[in-house]
Order: sequence, then C-alpha cells, then structure tokens
Amino acid sequence: MCRHFGYLGPPVSLAELVLDPPHSLAVQSYAPTDMRGGGKVNVDGFGVGWFSAEAEAPPGARRYRRAVPIWQDAAFAELARGTVAVGALAAVRNATAGMPVAEAACAPFTDGQWLFSLNGRIAGWPDTAVWLADSVPRRELLGIQVLTDASLLWALLRQRLAASHDPAAALAGLITEVLAAAPGSRLTTLLTDGRQILGTTVTHSLCWRRSSAGVLVASEPFDDDPGWQPIPDGQLVVADRSGVRYRPLKSDRDDTSSDDTSSDDTESESHVHQRR
Repeated sequence: MCRHFGYLGPPVSLAELVLDPPHSLAVQSYAPTDMRGGGKVNVDGFGVGWFSAEAEAPPGARRYRRAVPIWQDAAFAELARGTVAVGALAAVRNATAGMPVAEAACAPFTDGQWLFSLNGRIAGWPDTAVWLADSVPRRELLGIQVLTDASLLWALLRQRLAASHDPAAALAGLITEVLAAAPGSRLTTLLTDGRQILGTTVTHSLCWRRSSAGVLVASEPFDDDPGWQPIPDGQLVVADRSGVRYRPLKSDRDDTSSDDTSSDDTESESHVHQRR
C-alpha cells in the first residue's frame, strides 16, 4: 500500500525530510521494505503538505501533489530545497485496484488547517461505504474531486473535526465505526495541524523517533538509527514535539499514557539535520 510520514520540530527543509535520508520517502516509492496487502512500489503519485517556518508566510497548511512518481518530478526537488517547514505530512501512493490514479486522489488531503493521509483501504468498497457517504452533506459529497475511500474518509473526518474539541477522539471514533461496518479494512492514518500528529495503526505499521526537540512518525524508518521505535497494531497515536503516546484504538480509556516518551529520554542523533 502507501507510505507516509509526519514531522514536527525545528525548521528543516522539505528536502532534508523527503529526499535526503538513506531510506527517505522518495526511496520508499520504489524500494519499500514493508508492503502489506498487495503492491510492491508506490508510484501512483505523491503529495507533501507543510507548515511554513517563514514568519511572513500565510498561516495554515500548504500542499504540493502530483500523479507521477516522486522521483520523476524535478520541480518538486527544486521546491523542496528552498522550502523550510516546522511541520509536514507527506505520502507516496500505491493506488488500490479500481481506484483512479489522479492528483486529487493523492494525500495529503487538507482544509487549510489539517493535513490527512490514509495508508490502506476500506474493505468491500464501495458497498460497505454506502452508509458512510449518506452522512456527508450532498453538496460536500458532490464537491469531492476524485471519490476514493481516502477522500471519503477525509470528508467524514472534516465534519467530525469541525464538531469536536477533541481531534484524537474524532479520528478514533471514525476509524472504529469504519472497522465495524467494514471488517478487514486497513486503516493506518496520519493527521496533523502543525502542532500535533495524530494517527491510527490498523494492519499497516508506523514507527517513530525523537530528535533535537522534534518528532517523526513514519511508515518505515528513514535510516538505521536505533532510536526508531515501532508502534503496535490497533493503536491511537498522539504525538507532539515532546514525544509519542499511544493506546489501544478500541479502549475506553481517556488517557494516552502507554509507552509515553518523557523529557528524560535519551535522544538519538537524527539523519534529518536540523537547521540551527
């Protein structure tokens, strides 16, 4: 399936995040190491969203997407060298059979405040998702540029984020309901507003690493740094610059204290070189 990552931390160029590490997202587009559920490469498009480090930049998320392999896009490589961010979410896509290959189908999806990515699929699509679509206002449903399971999930999540003061609960509630309606779905997600990264692990993996006051949450490690830690399956993930916390997705617990990272943890040196 797809590969994606989220970053929060000191200002860093997009190239240092997306292109430069030994096992960067660009490398994962053609040489991923953990492709569960079908597919061997992620060449059906890519997208990068970021929160600018420039004081004069407009607030909110910016985004760049293309329906080509990331390594074919010289324009993005040039953009990435000159763009500095304090938060980012990026993905390379392996389209599910039957889903369109189009720029509008590539993550991250955004409303200007949030960036969202899905690694996986809704099982039994589209039949199992009919009830989901029924809960989206018709005008908004008709406004979806390319209808895929990921874009439908984003439309539903946008509604819940707007109605809730707890984005983690909004994400967890949606994923739990989809799993109940479509058992066997693969629903590993990432969601960020530039201040926190939220996510779920359902079948597909995530891992994380702290470095220089920042945090990375990714499908696969960017390098062989021993600081990378796997996140178990079936978790709700909440991350900020201090670290990562997660709890069972279907748990009734209100806290996210398991496997918490404290400020006393020893931080491993990162391959993502931070700007001083």
